[in-house]
Amino acid sequence: MIKTILIDDEPLARSITLEYLQAHADIAVVAECNDGFEGIKAIAHHKPDLIFLDIQMPKINGFEMLELLEQPPAVIFTTAFDEYAMKAFEAHAIDYLLKPYSRERFDKALEKWILQRGGHADKSTQQAAILREEIRQPEERTRVVVREGGNIRIIPVQDIQYLEAYDDYVKIYTAKEMFLKKKTMSFYEQSLDPAQFVRVHRSYMIQLTQITRIEPLEKDTHVALLKSGVRIPLSKAGYSKLKSVLGI
Repeated sequence: MIKTILIDDEPLARSITLEYLQAHADIAVVAECNDGFEGIKAIAHHKPDLIFLDIQMPKINGFEMLELLEQPPAVIFTTAFDEYAMKAFEAHAIDYLLKPYSRERFDKALEKWILQRGGHADKSTQQAAILREEIRQPEERTRVVVREGGNIRIIPVQDIQYLEAYDDYVKIYTAKEMFLKKKTMSFYEQSLDPAQFVRVHRSYMIQLTQITRIEPLEKDTHVALLKSGVRIPLSKAGYSKLKSVLGI
């Protein structure tokens, strides 16, 4: 028996998917979820083979939810995105259903997943990560979503003082806490507003409003002193970039 979970904030959309699945006796819907928070809990509890996932949801979107899963199941996206975004989905061979979708289109997506089932979960989530770069949601520029034990935290970007590379992770520092996110500095360099955040070193990115002064060190090196008292090293390229952004 194939276990599946429906994650969508629209009850009507879930009911249509549920209706279409009734024709597939080998698939059991083990949970229905209104948002990504509920989805994460349900996935941890039921360990489904497949999820039907909306992208545009309150609290956290579908891409953010997938990021927080250590072992994501296979995904068929259900979305109301525009034509441009649909081309991105197709370019990365992602299974998706464009709302409103017919029973025929639904069966086609499901059949495609069944035929590709072996190893499909890893492949689909890797493709989803690439896809997200092309159609990043607006809210993702204003916040960072992290998992802290069994809790999910949403960090407004204005609360971030600086970021530090840490092996395969990035340390995100606020005034009182530090969070780990399995991302790269390059990701945040591309996703955070360059008018707010500047990468000043291979391992550091600073929020500009946190800088109190720049101090010289020996041999033409410099450090940035933050309001918290933290001293951030500046590479030569980072120092030049910082001067340009600050207009000095």
